[in-house]
Amino acid sequence: MIEGLTPYAEYKESGLPWLGRYPTHWITKRGKSYMTCIDQRSKAGKEELLTVSSARGVVPRKSAKVTMFKAASYAGHKLCWPGDLVINSLWAWGGGLGVTQHHGIISTAYSVYRSRPSAHINPRFLHELVRSRPFNWELQVRSKGVWISRLQLSDVSFLDAPIPLPPPDEQAAIVRFLGHAIRKIDGFIRAKRKLIGLLNEQKQAIIHRAVTRGLNPTVPLMPSGIPWLGDIPAHWEARRVKQITRILRGKFSHRPRNDPAFYDGPYPFIQTGSVARADKFISEYKQTLNENGLSVSKLFPSGTLVMTIAANIGDVAILTFEACFPDSIVGFVPTVKLSRDYLYFVFRCMKDELLREAPVNTQGNLNVERIGSMSMPFPPLSEQVEIIKHIEKESSPFDVAITRTEREIALMQEYRTRLTSDIVTGKLDVREAAARLPDPPADAEAPSDPLEEIESEEIEA
Repeated sequence: MIEGLTPYAEYKESGLPWLGRYPTHWITKRGKSYMTCIDQRSKAGKEELLTVSSARGVVPRKSAKVTMFKAASYAGHKLCWPGDLVINSLWAWGGGLGVTQHHGIISTAYSVYRSRPSAHINPRFLHELVRSRPFNWELQVRSKGVWISRLQLSDVSFLDAPIPLPPPDEQAAIVRFLGHAIRKIDGFIRAKRKLIGLLNEQKQAIIHRAVTRGLNPTVPLMPSGIPWLGDIPAHWEARRVKQITRILRGKFSHRPRNDPAFYDGPYPFIQTGSVARADKFISEYKQTLNENGLSVSKLFPSGTLVMTIAANIGDVAILTFEACFPDSIVGFVPTVKLSRDYLYFVFRCMKDELLREAPVNTQGNLNVERIGSMSMPFPPLSEQVEIIKHIEKESSPFDVAITRTEREIALMQEYRTRLTSDIVTGKLDVREAAARLPDPPADAEAPSDPLEEIESEEIEA
């Protein structure tokens, strides 16, 4: 795919820490030489609602995992058109920017920049450059603020940033080559993710069988009275969740939630996305609260089993340290007769039932009382321990295969990032390679970053 790629014949010094030496025939000018800031507003607010994803750039809001509530009206909100560069000014340093392929409504806190006709900028080249790892250095140093989580990039600061630009035909060659390379890489990643899905299905079958039927295939069964569960071993019980756990409700009662006066302190603050991404244990965090934040939140003890009740409903993980959670998270502390790990596996089998319990008229939020009233299989504690050992043993080969496949995906994503960075900064010459490529399929989509999305609360301004 990249055979024959070599550096350019001649280079010059850029004087920029993130760019270094770049091709002699490229030019560098400030952003204001290429782009102007646009502020056009929607009259009725009926256009397509868009958001900025750190993984995919500007996308329809309906295609992104955004848990924030929609506004009652979007009249007066900003508009953007295909080819415009859209930047979330509070999240530029975290990748919240991109050239849009859509016409629609965006947050009033976003900035919109339009290329001057005389600049001859290929929109896709600009998209790849401003989202590249090297250019992120420029975005970080130009974003200002007291709190790292709320650095803001002003229009003046961005338009003063240096933009290296090759000739138009070379931009087209770079876009053509990257489109081909990224489609190949994305295809590899999709195949690996499909494999992970199949492995997880086999693993889930092991879990479901063990927590609903036990380990003895000849044991007498009886009706559980629980529609999703069916028959269970005759010596088991069916108990309501609230009878065998202490339920904790996360909260963050201050609005707006992104008020910087409540962040950057000693108390970890875990968002819903971290629960969704956890394999089983939550062992790291990105945000923290200070004393003000703690006063409007709730600290869960280490070892709490936590569940998302909004967005990714029914995702569960085990907390390995004390942490605060928003009101989209519920915690469970089992009684002495209930193993936490057994409860974790049962909840994994209840995900479909939890989704059915979520009322559709409240954007899918799951009611805490509904969870507490739901029934689950409850074998003797000694049998719970044996079930856990069985699941861990039988799942081990699948876990190894999943970990290996995830590593392959991570390496390919890193390769994608490095390849894009080297090409858009002129470290590799792709002109000859691009000329030899076949035409892309008629239905080929523009390249998209296959990385997972960040917290939706951090995407929205």
